Amino acid sequence: MSQAQLIVALAGNPNAGKTSLFNALTGARQHVGNYPGVTVDKKEGEARLDGQAVKIVDLPGTYSLTAYSLEELVARNYLIGDRPDVVVDVVDASNLERNLYLAVQLMELGVPLVIGLNMMDVAEQRGMKIDVAKLSQLMGLPVVPLVARSGQGVQELLRQAVLLGSQHPQWKPLNISYGADVDQGLSELAALLEGATPRQGLLSARWLALKCLEGDSEVMERVRENQALAGQILPVCQRLSEHMRATLDDEPESVIADYRYGFISAIARQALVLEREVRMDFSDKVDRVLTNRLIGPLFLLGVLYGVYQFVFWASKTPVEWFERLFGWLGGAVEATLPEGILRSLIVSGVIDGVGGVLGFVPLIMFMFFAIAIMEDSGYMARMAYLMDRLLRAFGLHGNSVISLIVGGGISGGCAVPAVMATRTLKDPQARLATILVVPFMNCGAKLPVYSLLISAFFAHRQADVMFALTIISWGVALLAARLLRSSLLKGSQAPFVMELPPYRTPTLKGLFIHTWERTWQYVKKAGTILLAVSLVVWALMSFPGLDAQQAARYERLAAQAQSDQERQEVANQRAAAELSATVAGRLGRVLTVVTDPLGFDWRTNVALVGGLAAKEVIVSTMGTAYSLGQGAKKSVDAEPLAKRLAASPGWTPLAAFALMIFVMIYSPCVATLAVIRRETGGWRWPLFAMLHHTLVAYLLALLVYQGGRLLGLG
Repeated sequence: MSQAQLIVALAGNPNAGKTSLFNALTGARQHVGNYPGVTVDKKEGEARLDGQAVKIVDLPGTYSLTAYSLEELVARNYLIGDRPDVVVDVVDASNLERNLYLAVQLMELGVPLVIGLNMMDVAEQRGMKIDVAKLSQLMGLPVVPLVARSGQGVQELLRQAVLLGSQHPQWKPLNISYGADVDQGLSELAALLEGATPRQGLLSARWLALKCLEGDSEVMERVRENQALAGQILPVCQRLSEHMRATLDDEPESVIADYRYGFISAIARQALVLEREVRMDFSDKVDRVLTNRLIGPLFLLGVLYGVYQFVFWASKTPVEWFERLFGWLGGAVEATLPEGILRSLIVSGVIDGVGGVLGFVPLIMFMFFAIAIMEDSGYMARMAYLMDRLLRAFGLHGNSVISLIVGGGISGGCAVPAVMATRTLKDPQARLATILVVPFMNCGAKLPVYSLLISAFFAHRQADVMFALTIISWGVALLAARLLRSSLLKGSQAPFVMELPPYRTPTLKGLFIHTWERTWQYVKKAGTILLAVSLVVWALMSFPGLDAQQAARYERLAAQAQSDQERQEVANQRAAAELSATVAGRLGRVLTVVTDPLGFDWRTNVALVGGLAAKEVIVSTMGTAYSLGQGAKKSVDAEPLAKRLAASPGWTPLAAFALMIFVMIYSPCVATLAVIRRETGGWRWPLFAMLHHTLVAYLLALLVYQGGRLLGLG
């Protein structure tokens, strides 16, 4: 019988280097998914020690184990429900006391724990010397110094974790004294909870009592599910809380936190030595410039513009290779298969549909690479800090900037996790306003649409147009937020405090892993969801087609043609007529009554309807529509979609720009609407977002197109 694989969970504060350690341990042997029911990343991988495979689970970054945020809840529920063999808490050695707060909470829970004392190099630069052996002795658990980015100490940390986990230690909760009042209350609550908890035998009654006193929302919900237990517990919690407010003039939660920090401070005083006073470290010096009120915003705009210049420059040749590949593939299939439904399905439905989206993989990849550099270097946090000043003027909270950046504030994000990220906002009005404006950001699904139209109509100004679209998306989002906060969502604003991690030089390995993870998610979506939607769209664009009388008419015209050019013209007319007679064609033509003033033709209308499912579908639908509508191919190397659009009657740079504005703003995709419904508890706000965003998109696109024509730009 084979031995079960050892499971090691990585915990730690955001910016403590947990991801660097995960990458150093697992390398390419990792995969990313989602925890059931939520969009928080679930990262798992495999490490090897002396030939033994060890499963590594990277928990979401969290500051505590109290259910304040989705990340904290997910991390805690994994520890309690899945019970890994050992937990490694990644601690930033240069911020020892603050980072040990999570370690103490893990010790209170009782998990088998190893401390990974990361960023020892940064601690030394700041003049800090940590007595690792003393720290290990005081905490009563293994402590391993390391620099995860360079791999220093990583194998020793894994060895210590495997050694501890292989002993199958029992969970031993740490019992700290929180003062006479709290301790007495804990004893009273623990006696009531002993044997009455649904997690009997897995969690100590004292830990559950502690969570009750802290007002932990999930634990209290579990208590309320048992009416008999709730009748005993809730009055005691209320009485103890009132007693502490009266005697200590503070909330139980704050008192408990103070005693935890007191416990940590006592340890740090003995294990930490400040060799010299570092008046200002490197990060502080750089921040004096990069977060300056005048220089900081200008530098930020310069970084964004530089990112777009780099992305379009680096991706130009690979994108052309992909276009030629899919063009050759489509032409080869046409040359091999006889004309008919099967050939149309493969060429127009699959190759021109999905291939149109996959053709932009190089551009998406370089965008993700640039974003990874900003994240891993620590500059992304500075962007959030700088944007806070602007956001507050428009009624949003400082923490809103994280959601907006995740949603595509730089380009390449996703609105689904961005909406979920608003859970960190305690101000309900600011949170709802953020949820409603996040879809205005330029998510990764919109990038293929922008890239297609920019390459077709703005080939010599690609970075300039992409930069302009970013500024427009932020402008629309902020103005919408100001309007919402001054009308439907009035209320005062909560204060904002944010941690700025030290600057670090990103590692190539970490950058490649982050880029690959995100690019692979994009490719998987194109190969699954978008393929299915493309096939449905192809069917809608293929049937019912022309009736027998109409088909016979075009056959007569073809037979009467005197030259190849005339026969080609008849073939093109027939293809356009067949497409117009399909379900999608009829729907698109009905919608032209509304979209003609925007400069959109009926094929664009069909693509926009498909884009309600996912914005990438717009490109795949246009690829199918312009493939089906162009008649017989004239060569094995089919023209890329961008060239087809540029050569199509009715298309102009002005119409293309109006379409980009409309795509940027109109209704969020189905997945985003579903998450908004879940986060707001009903259909009121998702329906509002769908109608409001589409109306704003229509008005702005109308202003751009008609205003441009009046100025002679059409």
